[in-house]
Amino acid sequence: MLTALYVPANRPDRFAKAVAAGPDLVVFDLEDAVPVDAKADARGWAVAWIAANARGPVEIRVNALGSPWIDDDLAAISAVPTVRIRLPKVESAADVRAVLEKVPSARITALIESPLGVERAFEIATADPRVVAVALGEADLSSALGVDDAAGLAWSRGRLVSASRAAGLGAPMMSVYPRVDDFDGLRRTSLEGRILGFVGRTAIHPRQLSTIVEAFTPTAVQVAEAEALLAAVEKAGVSDGGVIVLPDGRMVDPAMIGRAREVTTLLREIQTRSS
Repeated sequence: MLTALYVPANRPDRFAKAVAAGPDLVVFDLEDAVPVDAKADARGWAVAWIAANARGPVEIRVNALGSPWIDDDLAAISAVPTVRIRLPKVESAADVRAVLEKVPSARITALIESPLGVERAFEIATADPRVVAVALGEADLSSALGVDDAAGLAWSRGRLVSASRAAGLGAPMMSVYPRVDDFDGLRRTSLEGRILGFVGRTAIHPRQLSTIVEAFTPTAVQVAEAEALLAAVEKAGVSDGGVIVLPDGRMVDPAMIGRAREVTTLLREIQTRSS
């Protein structure tokens, strides 16, 4: 997945619009976006709409474990067996398992928002096969770390990418960019995340989606190099296993071939979603 889009669960008038905007994943938010006095209505609206209308991938961001609303959130979600749960403020594998005990059919995106969660990122990512992704909640994490810019988050971001890859979950998506109309900032920070190994990003407004796709699309140079390498490997009639020497003298190992395949696969996925 390259893009995800948050929609406040207390705004049912926006549900269909969020889906029509074309993100790879729509996230119905019961937590931060919803005032306390609207949480019950939001929960009902989101679950009812998903049950009746959702055809593509959707998630519901529930309230945190220990909050007054989490039990009602999980009880309602259990009626929609195909939904994914975005679980905020995860700090341990036990947090993930506690939710899965109540909703065994769920798939979990674990949202890590604290230094303790970052330290346990691999433990969380491997807590259960029903964990499908890990992600950072950067606003809370920045506050907890006492940092004000992306440089202060570089280590945490890198750790999340490594934990996700090591757990076999693939590359994670970046956190949201809060300045909705600052497309230059969105592009710049997305490119910074791409360098660290992220693929894709979560948005808070449909206007951000096209910039995110643009930022994470492989460059023409990357595509040309990847395609040339794969063509040379195929022409040489060699397998991906072991170090090989191409006819032009280049030494290529399986990691280089695998990376080239990732680039071309990502490009095909982007071309397919835009067609």
